[in-house]
Amino acid sequence: MRLLPFVSAALVAATAISATAQIDARLMRYPDVSATQIAFTYANDLWIVPKTGGVAQRLSTPKGEETFARFSPDGKQLAFTANYDGNPDVYVLPVTGGVPTRVTHHPMADRLVDWTPDGKSLLFASGMESGKDRFNKLFLVPKEGGLPKALPLPYAEFGALSPDGKVLAYQPISTDFRTWKRYRGGMASEIWFFDLEKKTASRLPSADGSNDSQPMWYGGKLYFLSDRDGAKRANIWSYDTATRAFKQITFFKDHDAHFPAIGPEDIVVEAGGRLHRIELPSEKVVEVKVDVVTDRATLKPRNENASRLLRNPTLSSQGKRVLFEARGELFSVPAEKGYVINLTRTPGAAERFPALSPDGRQVAYFSDRSGEYELCVRAADGSGDERQVTHLGPGFRYHISWSPDGKRVVFADQTMGIQLCDLDTGKVQQVDKGLFMFEDPLDGFRASWSPDSRWFAYPRDTANQNNVVVLYDTKTGTRKDVTSPFYNAGDPVFDPEGKYLFLSTGQQFSPTYSDLDGTWIYAATTRLAALPLRKDVPSPLAPRNDADAAKDDKKEEKKEGGDKKDAPKPVEIDLDGLEARMVLLPPTAGYYMDVAAAKGKLLYRRAAQLSQEGPTKGTLFVYDLEEREEKAVLADLDGALLSGDGSKVLVNRKLEYALIDPKPDQKFEKKLPTGELMMTVDPSAEWQQIFNDAWRFERDMFYDPGMHGVDWKAMRARYGKLLKDCVTREDVNFVIGELISELNASHTYRGGGDVEQPLRLGTGLLGADFSLENGAYRIKKILRGADWDAQVRGPLAQPGLKVKEGDYLLAVNRIPLDVGQDPWAAFQGLAGKTVLLSINDKPSLDGAREVLVDTVVNDYQLRYWDWIEANRRYVEKASNGRIGYVYVPDTGIGGQNDLVRQFRGQWDKAGLIIDERFNSGGQIPDRFVEMLGRKTLNYYGVRDGKDWQWPPIAHDGPMAMLINGWSGSGGDCFPFLFKKAGLGPLIGRRTWGGLIGISGAPALIDGGNVTVPTFGIFSKEGQWIVEGYGVDPDIEVIDDPTLLTQGRDPQLDRAIQEVEASLKRNPPVPTRKPVYPNRAH
Repeated sequence: MRLLPFVSAALVAATAISATAQIDARLMRYPDVSATQIAFTYANDLWIVPKTGGVAQRLSTPKGEETFARFSPDGKQLAFTANYDGNPDVYVLPVTGGVPTRVTHHPMADRLVDWTPDGKSLLFASGMESGKDRFNKLFLVPKEGGLPKALPLPYAEFGALSPDGKVLAYQPISTDFRTWKRYRGGMASEIWFFDLEKKTASRLPSADGSNDSQPMWYGGKLYFLSDRDGAKRANIWSYDTATRAFKQITFFKDHDAHFPAIGPEDIVVEAGGRLHRIELPSEKVVEVKVDVVTDRATLKPRNENASRLLRNPTLSSQGKRVLFEARGELFSVPAEKGYVINLTRTPGAAERFPALSPDGRQVAYFSDRSGEYELCVRAADGSGDERQVTHLGPGFRYHISWSPDGKRVVFADQTMGIQLCDLDTGKVQQVDKGLFMFEDPLDGFRASWSPDSRWFAYPRDTANQNNVVVLYDTKTGTRKDVTSPFYNAGDPVFDPEGKYLFLSTGQQFSPTYSDLDGTWIYAATTRLAALPLRKDVPSPLAPRNDADAAKDDKKEEKKEGGDKKDAPKPVEIDLDGLEARMVLLPPTAGYYMDVAAAKGKLLYRRAAQLSQEGPTKGTLFVYDLEEREEKAVLADLDGALLSGDGSKVLVNRKLEYALIDPKPDQKFEKKLPTGELMMTVDPSAEWQQIFNDAWRFERDMFYDPGMHGVDWKAMRARYGKLLKDCVTREDVNFVIGELISELNASHTYRGGGDVEQPLRLGTGLLGADFSLENGAYRIKKILRGADWDAQVRGPLAQPGLKVKEGDYLLAVNRIPLDVGQDPWAAFQGLAGKTVLLSINDKPSLDGAREVLVDTVVNDYQLRYWDWIEANRRYVEKASNGRIGYVYVPDTGIGGQNDLVRQFRGQWDKAGLIIDERFNSGGQIPDRFVEMLGRKTLNYYGVRDGKDWQWPPIAHDGPMAMLINGWSGSGGDCFPFLFKKAGLGPLIGRRTWGGLIGISGAPALIDGGNVTVPTFGIFSKEGQWIVEGYGVDPDIEVIDDPTLLTQGRDPQLDRAIQEVEASLKRNPPVPTRKPVYPNRAH
């Protein structure tokens, strides 16, 4: 850590810094203004400059980005969020420089919002008490540090206290960090006024669902950021609280304004990377010219090891060399002896999907050096020049499959087209086209060539979404589906002798039944099979009869040409009846990967089933066709690639690679020297390529080819201009975010890449809330979750501890707590550790007892279940036990588990409330709705005990669903399907409106990412729905802060009323068992 003291302008002049060292700064962010100065973030660091402009000076340089600097009311101190010590926390620093004071220590990120008007405390936003990752709360903390005090509002993101400190203008919800311009969905940001004395609230009038944010007080006026103008650009507006008049102050047209802040006499705001100052009260807008003195070291070309970004290996025919794609370059790595070769050395261009030719002399790949991804070929040893084969223009292309004679290749493109390319002429012919092949299937697409280079086989999807295996005949230019779409088929590979086509086929049906009800699934449906290509080729499992082989005295004559290989025999295929000749092979059913054929054997990875969390690991097996026996080669592998001659297998575990023999019982020992992939990274050139990729991916894969009516070329020009001003990878992410925001679409995200990685130091938590009483920290609340859920138990709720609410926490590991800091300061670096606590029922160490506990890394689950259980008990009490309460946090695996867990325990209630507020989405939740909508079909009468209903778990009573603006993506789809199924009313507020989905996109070359929405929802009536608007409630209930601060939940109360009313209108009437039949006659 290096701290830079403030340097006056006079001192700068005295040091005679040359003009060339002063850089006209752009991409300055998160500004604030005092009476005389402006503070801002630039190049991830905190800078300060006279408010009229000039030469800025850097104040701090910890790793990571310092944000939201705010001057104290007297202008002498700066508070900001930074990570000096292992976590994003609030710090205070003199404007003249010095050592920053850490104010907060909780492991959740603490984002500074503002100072209080008296300059004694800081207002910040944090999720430390939220229990859900969808929102924050606002807290006040003394500027010197201490125990934060939560404001009474249950959720808030940004806010400002009125000059008298009595009224808080705040945002309950924020879209400020979203990459979605002109948004008008249910998550649109609102500004509310909350009277801290009267505990009453009112809402700032919005316009056409506009986004209003970043409130700032100036006397009786509220200034704020809004996109309520006709162009829906974010600009500064004012609202006169006396006249209730609105006025637009700035008129930025090409760029939105971001994160304004107010000082005694000015507002400062960033737009297009420039700072603009609004003089008050005149409201005159002036641009602030800022120069920075910096070496821009982040732009200096540097040597980098690219081994952490290995992708798409290709193995030479004899396994002597492996080629990798890494950070947009191609590297040739020796199996044992030799040196690593960077084949391309092209800063500013990307090479992808390398494929070595069958003879190992050439490598084919796609390069964007021309401006688009084109097929190129070059010598595999790095000699000579690159030859561009195709001139296809726009588009993205995937893995390359060479013909054995080295004359043609097959690949797929982003349109799902399957392309055949002649390498001599460059002619490209589309031979087929998929229907449902998005990123993952396309990235996994491979073609297998027959040994004579006439035929190639590949999988292709069909209308019923089963894949078939297709054979293409390059001699006749015709194709044939050789499997029917009755079952799913894939992984076709020719055997080297041209007698069989091996493939996988989903013909194994063995259900797995749920422990909870009669639900079943079919996992591990796939078997391996063989297709004899000619009618005279026997089954690989044909009966055999032992006999002595006939003696042949003829000796093999030595042929001319030495080691010259014979020309491959023509592969003849009897297409008629080919599928009927299919033979299932003995290996057990499972999830098959990396299927390959060598002479007399099959190799493949197999797992029990597809992993739901990350890549699927599998065991590599070899199946001997002669012995008809399977043996394990090596377990726990992420990939396996067989060499062309079948002599070696390249295997990997994550980013470690090794070559092994295709024989049983191998070890992962001789690892490839992938740590030696050194290259030169030119950041500016690389960032241009990354920007180009982000723009092209959207152009080529966005679900709407018309790009929502946006002039996409113009957007490239507009935001591409900002790249020259980027000095960090975070800047590049900001620019890409601004670019993709213009699509006005959900699920447009970007992130990652070579961003600064700050220190991470875990803070231990006890699952408790504290109060400061009698000069010591007192345990105010112990988070216990639900009694019925043993999976969630807090550290202080463990049996035998006898720690209770009201006890004092006095020391940690026998070090007394400093009440001048928050209690979490004592737990730095102790996340997940065993600690010794000193506990007493009085605020003194005298007589304190010591207890050992294990801290938790976070208490998210404890707070989450504590909230759920409080709601469940509230509903149970209010309804006299007749109504159940089920909370669904998302539509992924976690939400699915929580839904099943809670529904299974309450399905027999007379009515149900399904709460999906704050639902963060995941998968499309049709199965959720199927389960909730299951109704009783009949009963079975029994002699003793209770008669059975069927299905055994089915809810017949009324339901209602709670929704709000935080409910998005799958959280939009859940209420949409719930309503379509007629399961009950939707209560609350309109949802987010994000039902354009993502199905994966290629990675950026430095490991960063950009998402591409590839599918959008429309109705059975043929109308685009939900996206950009949301799902309306049947009954709108505003979550009024006045009621919320009283501990009331008006939306939940209304749901109880609706379900009870439904039960009153249609009381449940149990079906009576009929009189037993008399069958005596």
